[in-house]
Amino acid sequence: MTAVIYAIIYAGALAFLIGCVARAVRYARLPAHLRWELYPVPHEAPERVEHGGSRYEETDWWKRPVGFNLLGELKFMVPEMLFLKGLRDFNRKLWYRSFPFHFGLYLVIGSVSLLLLSAIAVSMAGPQLLWGTTGAVVRFLYSAAWLIGAPLAILGALGLLARRLGDPALRLYTTPADIFNLLLFIATLGLLFAGYLLARGPKLRASAIAHGLLTFDTSLDIPGVLAAGLVLGALVAAYIPLTHMSHFIAKYFTYHAVRWDDRAVAAGGALGKKIAEYLTYRPAWSAAHVGADGVKTWAEVATANPAEWIRK
Repeated sequence: MTAVIYAIIYAGALAFLIGCVARAVRYARLPAHLRWELYPVPHEAPERVEHGGSRYEETDWWKRPVGFNLLGELKFMVPEMLFLKGLRDFNRKLWYRSFPFHFGLYLVIGSVSLLLLSAIAVSMAGPQLLWGTTGAVVRFLYSAAWLIGAPLAILGALGLLARRLGDPALRLYTTPADIFNLLLFIATLGLLFAGYLLARGPKLRASAIAHGLLTFDTSLDIPGVLAAGLVLGALVAAYIPLTHMSHFIAKYFTYHAVRWDDRAVAAGGALGKKIAEYLTYRPAWSAAHVGADGVKTWAEVATANPAEWIRK
């Protein structure tokens, strides 16, 4: 039975990696998005970001070298990724539920990652590597992250579920899949947390199970509750890239390929050639006021007056 559990975990991890890579490649190959043209862009020079400007406000900007302010992007990205700053600023009520869920998941992921890294280190260098103070610190970190993260994520998921079911405005945008996904996370984390607390003995410690997973040690007898949580966790990992829960991948492209893409379009350049090709596409959108009927090219749609198409 333990071998089956290991196989499911391996398969779930592999499916997650393949699914994430496939989504990232798909997004990367999509046509260039329409520019937002909203400034400041964080990778601009700090003095421009401070007053909301860009390099385009300079004369002969195309003759000047293009700089890149990595620190500026990080100052924006880290608070957004870790603390959901945008949601906190613009929808505080939802943030109170969404932040615990996401931050709890971050702690869970950090705990599992540290646990696996320590198991790899022990496999390569021997158990003495984590003896003494070093081992105590590592065990404290992944245990604390798990004991805080799992309940926090469960509470956040329950809060989000209550908000989706109880808020009439949000209920309009809630699908059965949204409810299912939240219940799935609650069940998975609940089983894993309960299994972790019920596990007894040195052979059932998280570190022992992680080491057994890496070495395929089938002599371990994993209790039923923890086994169910591990299997369900592997299935959730495989399921995530197939759903909108993979928005952590899309978010990168939303910022870097839409909001912050301020590359100049030079005639004959790579981006210029792509846009010239896009203008030959024949979009078919349901919005009547756009006039995209699948016959007219994008260039024709973009240069036409929508009011004239509606009158016709």
